Amino acid sequence: MAFSLSENNITIVRVIPAELTKRYVEQGWWRPETLGQMLAEGLAASPDAGFHAHSEIRPYAGTFADVERTARRLAAGLAERGVGPGDVVALQLPNWMEAAAAFWASAFLGAVTVPIVHFYGRKELAHIMTTAKPKVFITTEQFGRMTFVPDLCADVPIVGLVGDQSFDDLLADEPMAATLPADPSGPALIAFTSGTTRAPKGVIHSHQTLAFETRQLLANYPPNRGRQLTATPVGHFIGMVGAFLIPVLEGAPIDLCDVWDPGKVLKLLDAEGMSIGGGPPYFVTSLLDHPDCTEAHRSRFTTVGLGGSTVPAAVTRRLADLGMFVFRAYGSTEHPSITGSGPSAPEAKRLFTDGNPRPGVEIRLGPDGEIFSRGPDLCLGYTDDELTAKCFDADGWYRTGDIGVLDDDGYLTITDRTADLIIRGGENISAIEVEDVLLTMPEVVEAVVVAAPDARLGERVAAVLRIGAGHAMPSLDRVRTHFERAGVARQKWPEELHEVPAGQDYPRTASGKVQKFVIRRELACSAARGGIATSTK
Repeated sequence: MAFSLSENNITIVRVIPAELTKRYVEQGWWRPETLGQMLAEGLAASPDAGFHAHSEIRPYAGTFADVERTARRLAAGLAERGVGPGDVVALQLPNWMEAAAAFWASAFLGAVTVPIVHFYGRKELAHIMTTAKPKVFITTEQFGRMTFVPDLCADVPIVGLVGDQSFDDLLADEPMAATLPADPSGPALIAFTSGTTRAPKGVIHSHQTLAFETRQLLANYPPNRGRQLTATPVGHFIGMVGAFLIPVLEGAPIDLCDVWDPGKVLKLLDAEGMSIGGGPPYFVTSLLDHPDCTEAHRSRFTTVGLGGSTVPAAVTRRLADLGMFVFRAYGSTEHPSITGSGPSAPEAKRLFTDGNPRPGVEIRLGPDGEIFSRGPDLCLGYTDDELTAKCFDADGWYRTGDIGVLDDDGYLTITDRTADLIIRGGENISAIEVEDVLLTMPEVVEAVVVAAPDARLGERVAAVLRIGAGHAMPSLDRVRTHFERAGVARQKWPEELHEVPAGQDYPRTASGKVQKFVIRRELACSAARGGIATSTK
């Protein structure tokens, strides 16, 4: 199985083995439906379900039916402008109602959605626009640090700014009644995520992989969860799935939060009787650590699923001791749900391992412990053909770049990464990309960037620098100013600096390659090798 979107210069070279396709179809994991069809059925089943955007800028209160009408008006307006199946629709929006309307409209049209994290800066956005070549771009003029950059959209035929007349003009008077046909096995979404490459990787998912992921995530949720507040940015594809697909299948209300302020969130939970169901640990721990958090708040956090970031054992133990049902999960943009613990798993497995394989998923470990996976929710490949060929083999296995161990019961625990990847509060950060920016500073001769432990965010960006003769170690403020001028998203800026003293070196292999795993381990143990000094000023 291979796909091509030649008009947008997007090619998928990965061939999915016929026996896997046959198995996934026979098991009902891959169905002959598009995301648009799945959404239309779910929305029709629960038209009165509530939809709320809790925002000081663009608050919204309505129902599924109200938002669907906006989505179908947008779909009709885009169809009138020649947008249809296979065209690329890019969205860079906060957690607002219009983000749902735009995603649903794209699905109804059979288009390929490109969600873009709202805090991505000029550097990331330029790469995404050049790679995806969208026919439509829907964003807003200003939100937080995000600013609309017109020159990056010069080649985009249709641009709509939410909060501006340009978006309203895209809405047809009458909604589109139909859901346009598309190939269920073809591309439905491209998620750009940082990783081992210098620029964000374009990960391509099909209607079938996303529909399966949506159903299996929902099947693992406890019943009667009540109203759940979604704070994970919908520009992350898993945030979009969690906010705009799973509740529709469940018939559950959608509640969005566009700014994470723990104090305000606690007041919102009080006022609306809502809860937080999990995500990266920071979303839970920042609430628990806030001085306004009470026993009444804690009692609402009954089931907490943690993933999307490093999950320290101390965090899971703490939450369990507070009476919460806690479980960990492991996945990636490429393969969203590889492992996780089910409700019947023993507590030790739920708290201290990353779970066992999800339905339909297979895993194996390479000689060095590297994890290989395949399953019905595994992506189709990358927008970069060479990267696809490198990361997927002929038997359908994906090399994750993570190192793990399996216990006698088949439960996986992640122990390290071979990839140059930092996961900060659920956001993937390419160490190579950060190193490249550091090396443009005149005083930096060599830069090594790794993940350092962070009690709130799981990991943070740590840079170990070799400084040229006659130069001083830069301050953290100087480094941050340099990254800001380079147009790099703030989440990628180094948060701690270390210096290799003159006459000393990084730990290296016999071939001269820096042993990053040694540096990560020593930082985690708070032991600086060979007198490495720390700078945080």
